Amino acid sequence: MNKPILVVMAAGMGSRYGGLKQMDPVGQNGEVILDYSVFDARRAGFETVVFIIKHAIEEEFKARVGSRIEKYMEVRYVLQELDDLPEGYSVPENRVKPWGTGQAIAAGRGVIDAPFAVINADDYYGVECFRQLYDYLSQPHADREYCMVGYLLKNTVTEHGSVARGVCAMDEKGNLSEIHERTRIETYADGIHYTEDDGASWTELAPDTLVSMNMWGFQPELVDLLWAEFPAFLDKALQTNPMKGEYLLPQVVGQLLEDEKATVKVLSSTDKWYGVTYHDDKAAVVAAMSAKTEAGLYPAPLWP
Repeated sequence: MNKPILVVMAAGMGSRYGGLKQMDPVGQNGEVILDYSVFDARRAGFETVVFIIKHAIEEEFKARVGSRIEKYMEVRYVLQELDDLPEGYSVPENRVKPWGTGQAIAAGRGVIDAPFAVINADDYYGVECFRQLYDYLSQPHADREYCMVGYLLKNTVTEHGSVARGVCAMDEKGNLSEIHERTRIETYADGIHYTEDDGASWTELAPDTLVSMNMWGFQPELVDLLWAEFPAFLDKALQTNPMKGEYLLPQVVGQLLEDEKATVKVLSSTDKWYGVTYHDDKAAVVAAMSAKTEAGLYPAPLWP
């Protein structure tokens, strides 16, 4: 069995943030958020990291991020490009938005060759979750026996706008029973709610609702499965939403659960999420990373 590897999805455009947030420093010595995640993964046992990026930022990303991490871990790169599509499909004219997290992982076919953890580049997840993921992925599991780290919704929202989260439910065995992607969750004076009709109506969510932050543990066969299922998504998206349709991991996992073709063990975290969905989020992230460094959780600099 190959040792688990870490996969970091870092090809986002940062349209709501106003720039390439995956390379915007938040640490005292120029560290970006993913530096802390990779550092936490390394001390949990991960020795290989795969960065999924796009060609347009490849040179800058390797110079500013990859070059310092490759001194401590094996670093691999995957390019997620709009035109990486199954045979017979082409990019709609004027589309610039990436195809989503499902395509990002599918782009890793041939590179992601071991049990793997998946994270977003612009989310800080906390320390303990990486240990849980590494321990789970280090044990033998059959194909389609996956895991995810679940967070409390109240620990994952921002006051500066909406967020997208996979709203989850567990069964009595601690496995994920269903997941529904909610792409516009917002805080307001009396709580947290979401809308599916651009604000015409809202549905309340309890603060302790279990949500996915795109922190998963998968077996390597998922990469080929995502590529095989991509055409079915494209057939629908090219008809209904050719400019913005996204092939999303939570939706694929949700369908596998519905069809009883996979199991997902829920690993729980009570850590507070920090992220830079919006530029106004940055100040809180900078303060949090500074406090964690001052408390001794991280060295300064992170990568000597």
